[in-house]
Amino acid sequence: MAFNILDAAKSFITPDLIGKAAGYLQESESSVGKAVSGLLPASLLGITQKAESGGGNMIMDLAKQAMNSGILGNLGNAFNPGGGGVPDSSPGILHSIFGDKVGSIANAIASFAGIKGSSAASLLGSIAPMVMGFLGKHATENGLSASGLSSLLSNQKSSFLNALPAGLNIGNMLGISSSAPRPAVPHGEEPKKSGSWLMPLLLGLAGVALLLYLFKGCGGGEHKEEVVMGTPVKTADTLTAVPVTVPAVESIKVKLADGTEIDAYKGGIEDKLVACLNDAACVAGKDQWFDFDNLNFETGSARLTAESIAQIRNIVAILKAYPKAKIKIGGYTDKVGNDADNKKLSQERADAVLAEIKKEGANAAQLVGAEGYGEELAKVAETASDEERRVDRRISVQLREK
Repeated sequence: MAFNILDAAKSFITPDLIGKAAGYLQESESSVGKAVSGLLPASLLGITQKAESGGGNMIMDLAKQAMNSGILGNLGNAFNPGGGGVPDSSPGILHSIFGDKVGSIANAIASFAGIKGSSAASLLGSIAPMVMGFLGKHATENGLSASGLSSLLSNQKSSFLNALPAGLNIGNMLGISSSAPRPAVPHGEEPKKSGSWLMPLLLGLAGVALLLYLFKGCGGGEHKEEVVMGTPVKTADTLTAVPVTVPAVESIKVKLADGTEIDAYKGGIEDKLVACLNDAACVAGKDQWFDFDNLNFETGSARLTAESIAQIRNIVAILKAYPKAKIKIGGYTDKVGNDADNKKLSQERADAVLAEIKKEGANAAQLVGAEGYGEELAKVAETASDEERRVDRRISVQLREK
């Protein structure tokens, strides 16, 4: 019998898990189960679309990173107080799969299942890493290459589409159309209750995963969420009464001097850096800094997350296209925590980014170095809110020569 991805993923779902998740989210079990019944095939459809559009290698990388993160072996631990939360990798994974459609999809799920926007956001941010981890496990155990995994997904694409509950038009949102008949849910009948093997990761950060533009940056002390750039994090309490929305960020192609094109955000680091390199009036030097906007670290560490590699590779591509350019990496924290610890962490993170740039093939002659500035350049008071202090936590590229 042929391997069925969706059925295999569902086999990890238990009523006990969905019941506990519903309790944490303060939703009914039937509503959470209804949301999950749409999110599983929706996530697989998004992953398949991305793989089919040339992103097969990226999907494989994210899948293996999710598997290696330990997600699949710690399903029950996060139910305990303080046991966990929405995965750190969620923002990058959501953007990689759904792009600028994340908000629309979460809103559709919230409306379809009759749950709060924050609950839909948390569920979406949990299902996607779960599916990625499962795909990474299957690919590894069966020796699948990136193209092999993409082929498997493509062959089952129609089954993912048919598995979407009636009335949930996520296929249309993803640009997928099909005339294949799909079973309708009888009026008044709820889908079978289901949980997710990642449902334990639905603790106190509901909504964070949806806000995919919030990426962790430098920080010291007791920071629980560290953001490089983006919109302030909204907690479960502040999101419960409002629809889920995501800032409008436009994805663009940035053309480099050697004719290659890279995927980036309009106004993001790649867009601004290349614009400066192409503009004779833009002078390189100590004051020419560009902030990363899609760079994440595991909380309290200098370990880059999987989704960060895409932007690292973009920087490498830019350096190759502009061989006269030289850059330096800078790390910064806010004023919270011990000065020495902040300095140390910012240096470790700046070093980690520089090392990854070298690893991805950059010419060492174009890399001036890395320096952690800690909190010495922080402008926001230590007593300010965490949201206000986020501007001080970042990793940046200094264009030293061009």
